Amino acid sequence: MIDTEYLKALRNETWREELRKSIKNKERTAISRVKMPELDAEIRSHNYEEVNLGLSLEQALLESKRCLDCPDPQCITGCPVEINIPKFIKNIERNEVLEAARTLKETSALPAVCGRVCPQEKQCESKCIYTKMGKESVAIGHMERFAADFERKTGSISVPELAAGNGIKIAVIGSGPAGLSFAGDMAKFGYDVTVFEALHEIGGVLKYGIPEFRLPNEIVDVEIAILQKMGVKFITNCVVGKTVSYEDLRTAGFKGIFIASGAGLPNFMNIQGENLSGVLSSNEYLTRINLMSAHRKETDTPVFFGKNVAVIGGGNTAMDSVRTAKRLGAEKAMIIYRRSEKEMPARIEEIKHAKEEGVIFMNLYNPVEYIGDEKGRVRKMSLQKMELGEPDASGRRSPVAIEGVTETIDVDLVVVAVGVSPNPLIPNTFNGLNVSRRGTVIINSETMQTDLPDVYAGGDIARGGATVILAMGDGRKAAQKINHNLKLKT
Repeated sequence: MIDTEYLKALRNETWREELRKSIKNKERTAISRVKMPELDAEIRSHNYEEVNLGLSLEQALLESKRCLDCPDPQCITGCPVEINIPKFIKNIERNEVLEAARTLKETSALPAVCGRVCPQEKQCESKCIYTKMGKESVAIGHMERFAADFERKTGSISVPELAAGNGIKIAVIGSGPAGLSFAGDMAKFGYDVTVFEALHEIGGVLKYGIPEFRLPNEIVDVEIAILQKMGVKFITNCVVGKTVSYEDLRTAGFKGIFIASGAGLPNFMNIQGENLSGVLSSNEYLTRINLMSAHRKETDTPVFFGKNVAVIGGGNTAMDSVRTAKRLGAEKAMIIYRRSEKEMPARIEEIKHAKEEGVIFMNLYNPVEYIGDEKGRVRKMSLQKMELGEPDASGRRSPVAIEGVTETIDVDLVVVAVGVSPNPLIPNTFNGLNVSRRGTVIINSETMQTDLPDVYAGGDIARGGATVILAMGDGRKAAQKINHNLKLKT
């Protein structure tokens, strides 16, 4: 819950008042929004170097001057983890970048990650007062990344202040964004936190789902190292529900459990030919490459690169998949999406980058059949032409088939990125959990509790597929609730 009186007191500090007076608002609003430097499209489409290069100090200082330090900062309400956005930006303006980074860590366990992959344009930046003026919002995400990267590059990485240890053991299932955010806040509260990860790498979807050209593993590892310095312990290659049971965790003395195991079960469309070789889920495709380095000749994990690659879907995962295919040498890397580009859930930036890299967009098409050769390998795909009808429950116009209008195209690799569902292992092995028809764990949205009183849940396991920052928001909320409830018991 945002403490408005506390925010007001911080805003009234002398240094903030002096900054506001140093430049007139009219001059601040006349400054154009900074543009993120990017690696050239021709160069980056053939390698895994990070596309966005980050702001320079000069760019960040100039952009920070655009912030009006509003008395009622709606940008904070748009942030799921409630970062004190004006405070961190004003610290950049006075060239106290390390203090800006410390401000970010007050509420965010992963500022360098969020600065790269969060949809700021739909969250904090959409609430910026500049949007009401018909101007581009302050580049909050770019400056968040800048402050976190500045701290890392200068070697002055700070660790958040921790409460005295209370000896109470807390278990976290899954090391994705929800689990890491929860673990960080519980460590701040003084708890003994252990994170159980099924895979051999820590980071969950941040490692297996997001390519390094968008989120380098090095960045994730730095954020995890900070959590380790805070006392958070990580156990990898441990499948809760098989290696360790719910009863085992309780016997081991864990007084609270947070399920943050994500949604790693891929959805398919149940159309003819889906069982052909060369048709696979985005989960498998990206995990083989991102986590198991299948694109490198020296590794043993196989992956078929493909020359004519079709990716089904219009979200960020689809963009990650098709841009990966392009980097692996695809001559034609195509997005097949049943709605128009306007309805695509992917970030505008990701669509822009994909187009610059030569990705072909086939909007208003829907696959109806995959056609294979005599060896069972996919070779062609039949597409149904679509048009947009009335809006559905999501607010987007529904795709409607145009009868009798189809098209067949050549493909040798199809990646299906049409959503994910929670893995049923934990819901099936934690007796007493209430589960929805979609397979998500049902929780009390106010307390984040499941039907098991010592078990909480958040992120994709409770929401279905969502964003990194929404999962982190769930982790923070769950930490606040479990801390409150445990204190009542002591």
